[in-house]
Amino acid sequence: MTSSVKYFARYVVLALFAWAGTAAAEWANPGLLVSADELKKGMEQGNWVAVDCRSLKDYAAGHIPGAISLGKRCKKALRDATSRVFVNTSKYEKLFGKVGISNDTHVVFYYDGMGTMTDASTGFWIMEYLGHDKAHVLNGGIDAWRKAGNRLDNKPVKLPETTFKANVVPSRYSDTDEIVAIAEGKRLDTQLIDSRTAKEHQGKDIRALRGGHIPHTKVNISHMDTLPKEKNKKTGKMETVAYLDEDAAAKAFADLDKNKRVVTHCQTGTRSTLTYLQLRALGFKDPANWDDSWRVYGSTLDYPVEGEQWYNFAGVNKKIKNLENKVKALEKAKK
Repeated sequence: MTSSVKYFARYVVLALFAWAGTAAAEWANPGLLVSADELKKGMEQGNWVAVDCRSLKDYAAGHIPGAISLGKRCKKALRDATSRVFVNTSKYEKLFGKVGISNDTHVVFYYDGMGTMTDASTGFWIMEYLGHDKAHVLNGGIDAWRKAGNRLDNKPVKLPETTFKANVVPSRYSDTDEIVAIAEGKRLDTQLIDSRTAKEHQGKDIRALRGGHIPHTKVNISHMDTLPKEKNKKTGKMETVAYLDEDAAAKAFADLDKNKRVVTHCQTGTRSTLTYLQLRALGFKDPANWDDSWRVYGSTLDYPVEGEQWYNFAGVNKKIKNLENKVKALEKAKK
């Protein structure tokens, strides 16, 4: 073999290794995320229901043809703001049956951008907890639908009532007892993800009686840091986009073991449902969402906290008082 041939062969081998190292990641469970074309085809064939996770006002202004609304944003329609434990599955059976969703229905939750992206993932996670194996999210939301050349409709949709029966998968729900066991070092085999911002994790942004984080947290990865970035054509700046990308997600969770249990949380268990969705799509074997999350944990004084900081009631009250004085001064000046 001549030296030139050897050089060429070596070049090809190195190029192949380089390509293999930079090849795009692929979702292990791609069916959880559907495209606009897949949703359109499924709805045309029947037995597919699109759920608009936006407000009723936004739904009325224009929605995917055939899509239904739950009357409110999904995270409000599907969750109780005071009670976070899903002990009463009958309310979900009644709700989904009433809006025309059965156990045979493919349910696709969709959103309209960063603001309601976690509404769609909340709906997805709740469906998964209820044991529904036909839950999906429209990747890219309503923007992806429009970019695919599809129109919107403003006619409200009401489907015939049907029957929905829950078949709860307990492992997809994490309770506070499990988290306390992790904090006390009794469940170190479980990987805990804090999906809050770095400032929340560090205790600098306090949204409960105490700020800080749970001892033995495996990683702090804000849900925003798991999404891809694109250049804004108008400003030229890189901005986070409301689209789930396998490369961005795989990179964010690269340090986690897919074969071990992983629990995700945030402030109210909402942002962390997006993390749950990504973990499922990536093929993690035993993911769960902790619904109580920090607002319960950080306000329960018996639970151990790292980086503990207390909510500054005096400082907040002082700011409120100063604001009230400014308002009074403005009102007096107008007279």
